[in-house]
Amino acid sequence: MGTGAENALSALRDWSVPGRRAELVAAAWRAGATVVAIAEAARAKSRQTIYDDLKSRGIDPRDRPKGKNMTAVTVEGFNGVDDAQPGGPLYDAVVAKHEGREAAPDSQKFGRMLAPSMALGQYNELRARLAEEEEARAGRDRALHLADVRWEALADPNSKGTWLHGHQAYVRAVDDAHRAIDEWKTTAETLMSLASLRRGEDADRLVDAYEQFILPAGHPPADKPDIDAGAEAAELHEALDTEHARRQRLAAETFSLAGRN
Repeated sequence: MGTGAENALSALRDWSVPGRRAELVAAAWRAGATVVAIAEAARAKSRQTIYDDLKSRGIDPRDRPKGKNMTAVTVEGFNGVDDAQPGGPLYDAVVAKHEGREAAPDSQKFGRMLAPSMALGQYNELRARLAEEEEARAGRDRALHLADVRWEALADPNSKGTWLHGHQAYVRAVDDAHRAIDEWKTTAETLMSLASLRRGEDADRLVDAYEQFILPAGHPPADKPDIDAGAEAAELHEALDTEHARRQRLAAETFSLAGRN
C-alpha cells in the first residue's frame, strides 16, 4: 500500500462531516487501500458498510485488478522480512549470537530491536494475507454473480448463439463458482491460521511493539476478521447447489417442450 493510500486512510480516520465518509472511502479505495484497512480506519461495524459506500460512488469492489503488489511496511529501517539477512540491521547481532561470540558494539540493542522486527514481520504477513483473502472473496463473488448472469441470459431472446450453448455456459459458470468458493476457503483458512497481534492472543512483547512502534508510525491496523471459512464455504456451496437444482427443473421443462415441437 503506497503513501497515497496511507494518506487517504489517515484522512478517513479523522472524518467528521456527515456524508463525507463515502467520499473518503472512495478516495482511499482509488489510492489502493484494501476494504479491510478502510473499514478499520472508518471504524465501520462491518465491511458491508464500506461496500455500500463504494457502490454509492459508482465503484464495484469486484472490479479491482488482481495481482496488486503490496510493499512491506518499514519502520526505522526494519521490515521484519530481511532484517536478519546480510546487510540487514539485525544481521551482525544474529551472526554473533549464532557463533557464540560477543555481539558487535552496534548490536547491543539486539533485544530491543528483535521485538519490533518480529512484530513487523508478523504485521506484513498479516497485511498480505488480508489482501489475498479480500481478492479471493471478490473473485468468489464475481463467479457467483456470473452464474446468475449466465442463467438470466438464457431467457434473453436477443442472446447470440443457441439455447444449448447458453445453458452450457451457465453450467460451466456454476462449476467455476464452486471452484472459486473453494479457492477463497483455502485463502481464508491461511489467513485465520496466522497470529492476530491482539493482546491476550499473542506474545505481549510483539503486541507492545505493534502498538508502540508500528501504529504510531501512521500505519493502519491489521486486524484479522472473525471468519469461519469452513462454515461460510459450506453455506455458499449449499445455496448454489439448491438454486442450480431449481434452475435445472425449469430447464427440464424447456427441454420437454422443445421435444414436443
